Amino acid sequence: MSNEIEIGRGKRARRVYTFDEIGVVPTRRTRDPEVVSTEWSIDAFRFEIPVLGAPMDSVMSPATAIELGRLGGLGVLNLEGLWTRYEDPEPVLEELGSLGDDAAAVRRMRECYAEPIKPELIRARLGEIRESGVTVAGALSPHRTAEFYETVVGAGVDLFVIRGNTVSAEHVAKEGREPLNLKQFIYELDVPVVVGGAATYQSALHLMRTGAAGVLVGFGGGASSTTRATLGIRAPMASAIADVAGARSDYLDESGGRYVHVIADGGLGTSGDLVKAIACGADAVMLGAALARATDAPGRGWHWGQEAHHDDLPRGKRVRVGGVAPLAEVVSGPAHVADGTANLMGALRRAMATTGYSELKEFQRVGIVYAER
Repeated sequence: MSNEIEIGRGKRARRVYTFDEIGVVPTRRTRDPEVVSTEWSIDAFRFEIPVLGAPMDSVMSPATAIELGRLGGLGVLNLEGLWTRYEDPEPVLEELGSLGDDAAAVRRMRECYAEPIKPELIRARLGEIRESGVTVAGALSPHRTAEFYETVVGAGVDLFVIRGNTVSAEHVAKEGREPLNLKQFIYELDVPVVVGGAATYQSALHLMRTGAAGVLVGFGGGASSTTRATLGIRAPMASAIADVAGARSDYLDESGGRYVHVIADGGLGTSGDLVKAIACGADAVMLGAALARATDAPGRGWHWGQEAHHDDLPRGKRVRVGGVAPLAEVVSGPAHVADGTANLMGALRRAMATTGYSELKEFQRVGIVYAER
């Protein structure tokens, strides 16, 4: 049965789904949450929880990346953010935390982020994380990767993330600007690369063919994004993850057994969204606003991404997310609120236990229902 609908006589559209429109359903078996495993691995690295901290200045500092690593996840540091532009970014973060959400704040953010990125600070920040003993991950946008990747790899990064609103394997650049050749770049690197975002089956399949270890799924769907309003582009996450998971399965056959991890990135505001992302086929999730709500997050109750201070066309904003609890409680509990903003892993374990699954890969097979709102 086709899921296309007619918009008008000259246009048809595909019906897709958001997290709010779906839910997971129990099976005949239940388990105790204590016997459920949330472990996952990518390349040679194993993690106790399927959580990556988004490379955004309001979410990850070296300290919070280390803390998330100790909690069993992976903190990804933004290598073109304030921590690689300022020797001491704390006063800048303090100032940004005191600004309102208006045009004046955007102007001030642009001024703060006009400070050049310093290679020595990239090395210093990644070195700080490495010294703590946790897995080291850093992220650059596609247009900064060629400029700084040698510094990043030389600093001893374990996982390298190329993250943008959308990343394609076939980028066409204007005359005089050499596009990043992802396949050649990944082939020549000695570290596993996670790349994205992708939001369709075909775009994800092309990224998988570049040799990426993981693909980020999402396009401007986060709490701080205004991509839908500014560009008119939207990729509801439930369908996007399911499509990319389909590409993963087909690529597994095409490549003769090479498994590429699918990481949901965006629109994951609560523990329920996290549960549904994995149910739709994600191996792990990259969290932004959900971790920015930690009282010890660097954003001081605010959340923003790089699109918020874009020189030409801002596609994001600073949003007030407040403070729920320290990062450890947000991730591992115990929760003192009942709205899905704390003890994210406790909620995931309980959802898996209630529906009868003991491991994440099994839980990807859970039944899903659609309920029209």
